[in-house]
Amino acid sequence: MDYVNLGRTGLKVSRLCLGCMTYGEPDRGPHEWTLGEEQSRPFIRQALEAGINFFDTANVYSAGSSEEIVGRALKEYAKRDEIVLATKVHGVMAKHPNGGGLSRKAILSEIDQSLTRLGTDYVDLYQIHRFDPHTPIEETLEALHDVVKAGKARYIGASSMYSWQFAKALYLADRHGWTRFVSMQNHLNLLYREEEREMLGLCREEGIGVIPWSPLARGKLARPRSAAGETKRDQTDAFSRKLYEQTAEADGKIVDTVGAVAEARGASRAAVALAWMLHKPGITAPIIGASKEHHLKDALEALTLHLDHAEIERLEADYVPHAVAGF
Repeated sequence: MDYVNLGRTGLKVSRLCLGCMTYGEPDRGPHEWTLGEEQSRPFIRQALEAGINFFDTANVYSAGSSEEIVGRALKEYAKRDEIVLATKVHGVMAKHPNGGGLSRKAILSEIDQSLTRLGTDYVDLYQIHRFDPHTPIEETLEALHDVVKAGKARYIGASSMYSWQFAKALYLADRHGWTRFVSMQNHLNLLYREEEREMLGLCREEGIGVIPWSPLARGKLARPRSAAGETKRDQTDAFSRKLYEQTAEADGKIVDTVGAVAEARGASRAAVALAWMLHKPGITAPIIGASKEHHLKDALEALTLHLDHAEIERLEADYVPHAVAGF
């Protein structure tokens, strides 16, 4: 496993991050396809054994049960100082006016609840899950700064938003001497490359680590078109349809190309799609999911799969502009 700095920080993270939305009690969240605790633990252990030290979850995943499962597993399988633990805040966690969002009240309440569920005194990376248009960004930034100064988070990060919003947040943090965002968790894959227009350039210029979510496009890049709809997640994930339904035909051509390159290389489709992402300048660690035995194996394969220029051009040739999605 290779380890790289997260942006301009001194924090070393594995080249792959294990996303933990898959791990959560199904009866505590909206997703039927999540894995309960006993099913989840082997994947967390296998990731650690493979050298992955970077784990990402969120307070809203399965109503907090993802944090509980991940926290208990990591406490048993790893030493706290040897892992990089990330969680997120923004989603609605309670049915009252202040039960979500990025107000000072919400942030200071949710960090304590996340730490309790995770069973730790601090998280390494505390991220805003989305931009909150209903709260002044200054209020959010100062609250996050106070979380860091209280020792409850080592670093802060952001997730999907417009580039101008992120640029404003970085400017205001510098202007006021507040803790700066060190990472951007955004939507990026072979089927959705709109982040290449502005966000990736901004992150390179500002020294921001990039940890893309859905690098396999909700699994679409990991299987042939003929296999669409075979998994429970594919059948029930309304968000996935929202992201890719409008460009299904054009996206299908890219899926076919991934399959052709994979066959020629004797590699898995997932490895090809991840290898494409890993070659991009400024990409720190794609956030991968693992719910089947071969998922981690395929992801690890990508670390040693080096695509040539012709293969990259072939994979990118059929891309068409997409409407902005994922915010």
